[in-house]
Amino acid sequence: MFDTMGAAGSADDINAMEIHHWYTKFMKECPSGQLCLHEFKQVLDLHGLTPEANSYVEQVFHTFDMNKDGFIDFLEFIAAINLVIRGKIDQKLKWYFKLYDADGNGCIDKKELLSIFTAIQAINGHTNMSAEEFTNMIFQKIDVNNDGELTLEEFISGVERDEDLMELITKSFDLSNVLKVIQSGRRHSI
Repeated sequence: MFDTMGAAGSADDINAMEIHHWYTKFMKECPSGQLCLHEFKQVLDLHGLTPEANSYVEQVFHTFDMNKDGFIDFLEFIAAINLVIRGKIDQKLKWYFKLYDADGNGCIDKKELLSIFTAIQAINGHTNMSAEEFTNMIFQKIDVNNDGELTLEEFISGVERDEDLMELITKSFDLSNVLKVIQSGRRHSI
């Protein structure tokens, strides 16, 4: 009985107590209330990253920096956390797409997906398939017109159609690991 309540509750937005927890944590790490890229990396304890992982972290930062002022403020931070933890799957897929579309041209090509996946492996630890295998599999399953690029529509409908792929993408690009690091304040080298 209690478990089902918990599951139902998790569909709602972050509650006031959680927001208070995050706010305390955010302000402790970032007294100015404005998290710059350097502080963002410090909060997540991301030092000595490979260039790929580093560009991924920057991409994540810029995606969360909604007003593009070079800082993540607390509202942007909470919006990001809310999306990552509570977001509906199509919202998450749109967000992931934006993350992968490194040059912002509205399409993801193999190179973009490969570099993002390589970077995520560097941060999240390795998965049971190489970045190349992952990228080829995604394009094989989703790139319907075989033009070597994925549009947002192709990406979302392709992933939503394929349960295995959905699970793989959700697991591989699960940023809640990153959030757990922030939440627990753990400092560990990756």
